[in-house]
Amino acid sequence: MNIKVLITGGTIDKSYNMHNGELHFVDSHIPAMLAEGRCKADYELDKLMLKDSLEMTDHDRVQILSGCIQSDQSKIIVTHGTDTMVQTAQFLDGQVEGKTIVITGAMTPYVFDKSDSIFNLGSAFTAVQCLPAGVYIAMNGKVFKARDVVKNREQGGFESLL
Repeated sequence: MNIKVLITGGTIDKSYNMHNGELHFVDSHIPAMLAEGRCKADYELDKLMLKDSLEMTDHDRVQILSGCIQSDQSKIIVTHGTDTMVQTAQFLDGQVEGKTIVITGAMTPYVFDKSDSIFNLGSAFTAVQCLPAGVYIAMNGKVFKARDVVKNREQGGFESLL
């Protein structure tokens, strides 16, 4: 089973600029994370963009949708920023037939100590192999259907609407 990983940016892929203290993108950390996590799954990486999800546009979501539709794989992971992850999941929901799409990211960048990034990415790899076709979000040990999730900014996590 080959898994397609579509990289779009978000906190999971941000780096720290020690000169000005800002977070920015240099390149994706996903390959290093998969190596560090000793991922043995068969996967293929495709970097679509490195973007903060607050800057994501409808054009970007169409690009993600196109990546999902054009993928030969039926199991797809999308790395994404958490601020608009739910909007992208709901945008994709119902537009891709016969594929399992799991969106994940991190609340803390991979480059910081005690980041949730590797745990979330590993959870997404497991979830995409076990779930039926549909669109899901996998964050912090939980999996949510695209239409049944909200980001709780006060709590710093995701929760079910049900």
